[in-house]
Amino acid sequence: MDQKALEQTIIKTLGDNKFGSFGTIEAGNKPKVRYMAVFHEGLNIYLATDRKTHKVEELQDNPHVFLLLGYEQGGGKDVLEIEANAAVTKDDGLRAKVWNESLEKWFSGPEDPDYVILELTPTRMEYMGQNKEHGVWQAPSPV
Repeated sequence: MDQKALEQTIIKTLGDNKFGSFGTIEAGNKPKVRYMAVFHEGLNIYLATDRKTHKVEELQDNPHVFLLLGYEQGGGKDVLEIEANAAVTKDDGLRAKVWNESLEKWFSGPEDPDYVILELTPTRMEYMGQNKEHGVWQAPSPV
């Protein structure tokens, strides 16, 4: 699979999976994984969360994260493993873009001061299709 086709397949897989297993490193250098709603625009990946959560604290110490998508009930059967760096942002434009009704359970609206976005910058993504397709995407090396 060439790079362009792989990127399009990854974008489709991101769209097919509304939830993923999100991993961080907590105190004591131990992994911590939790389910989170996944939003994306192309290869840009976003997770909405409360600024007072442990995951936000953990990202201050270690921004390296892992997101596993696929093979879940209601999702696609393809699997996507994503290694990324995460940044916590309160960018109003991004908060408005990610906002949807499902977040009303936790936040009063996109202006809620506790509502933040985890912006994931993928460094490596490995795609494994249900029909044995496989591809590895690597972020371009910084110049």
